[in-house]
Amino acid sequence: MANQVEHELTTELLPLLQKERYVTLATVDFEKKSPNVNAISWVYAPSTKAIRFAIDKRSRIITNIKEEPGVVLTIIANGSTYSVSGKATIAAEKIESVPLKLSLIEVEVEEVRDVMFYGAKIVQNPEYDKTYDADAATKLDRQVMEALKAFES
Repeated sequence: MANQVEHELTTELLPLLQKERYVTLATVDFEKKSPNVNAISWVYAPSTKAIRFAIDKRSRIITNIKEEPGVVLTIIANGSTYSVSGKATIAAEKIESVPLKLSLIEVEVEEVRDVMFYGAKIVQNPEYDKTYDADAATKLDRQVMEALKAFES
């Protein structure tokens, strides 16, 4: 997909965004008016045109999106790096079915670009471990992902 612009998630990317995954999110900082990047993992794409994610409702990301809805998600997958840009909205201030105070954000996908530099490929996808109680993490992850899947926009 190098040098190609898509206007929705590809058939290769869609299933990769239908489970918890390491993704970075870039927003415009509401005070500094400069890029702000965060790592997130509760991500779900219900279709090729939308991506949902959950974050702490007190996060600076919320204010950033309210001020400037343009965002970019970066996904490392399939031997490459993808930039997915779009407009974000706060679809739910609080996800009621989850014990933490999380907000649900939905991004309308506008562009998908393969941004890997020429002549290279990713040979290992990012991996991470949860550093808190494994059983609690599994239960919370399941609750959040179910809420992202079930949300009616």
